[in-house]
Amino acid sequence: MSVSFLRSSSFALLLGLAACNSAPPPRPPVNPDALWGLIQRDCIGPDAPRGACLSVDAAPGRRDVLVKDSHGDYQYLLMPLDRVTGIESPALLTAQAPNYFAAAWQARSLTEKALGQPLPRTVASLALNSAHGRSQHQLHIHVDCLRADVLAQLQAMDDAITTQWQPLPQPLRGHTYQALRLEGLALTANPLHLLAAGPAAAGDLGRWSLVVAGHGRDDRDPGFVLLATQADLEAGHQASGEELQDHACAVLTGAADALDGVR
Repeated sequence: MSVSFLRSSSFALLLGLAACNSAPPPRPPVNPDALWGLIQRDCIGPDAPRGACLSVDAAPGRRDVLVKDSHGDYQYLLMPLDRVTGIESPALLTAQAPNYFAAAWQARSLTEKALGQPLPRTVASLALNSAHGRSQHQLHIHVDCLRADVLAQLQAMDDAITTQWQPLPQPLRGHTYQALRLEGLALTANPLHLLAAGPAAAGDLGRWSLVVAGHGRDDRDPGFVLLATQADLEAGHQASGEELQDHACAVLTGAADALDGVR
């Protein structure tokens, strides 16, 4: 074997090792207006809905759209048809503000259809991330399944969840949550108004994340559990209630691992 061949082989090996040890190329920055752009592209106009937009309700008191999220097979997003940045928007607290959570709860039928099996009320969930725990600047409510471990915790703490806001006795996903029980088949009360009048009464609603989970059964004692957590940036908690959801819906599908995500 020639010396020149050994030298060239060694040089090639060094190049390969350098490539393996080099840092991966940085990901392109997330466009925070991507969802708003999607609404304008696919949910507005004479031929809407089209593309990624599944439905548009432009009736007064609603004005919302539904799109299929690209993260997970069963996740959908309910968004205002109008420009609403997020949970911190003062317009959400007016008497005329649409109850976007009520519309999102109705949209759980899409998750059930995608699953191809019944979606128990207690597994269905809605999540709205805080201003610190989201990547998009258009209000969007995640419609999907609860994580199996979170569902088990809520069932175990059921007696501690009352019709008054109070901290749960155990953290969820390592974070403190306050809980409130609502009765009824439909989500007639606006959860954002209840949050603003309760744990977030001191102001700065943008620091809060809100999750709504079903409780009971549709045919027996139906209701809801509202879960709210506040961002603590010094502790690294950005208040993304979406952490309680599983976009693989392992509790029903038997998926090996839960699929999380923040958008």
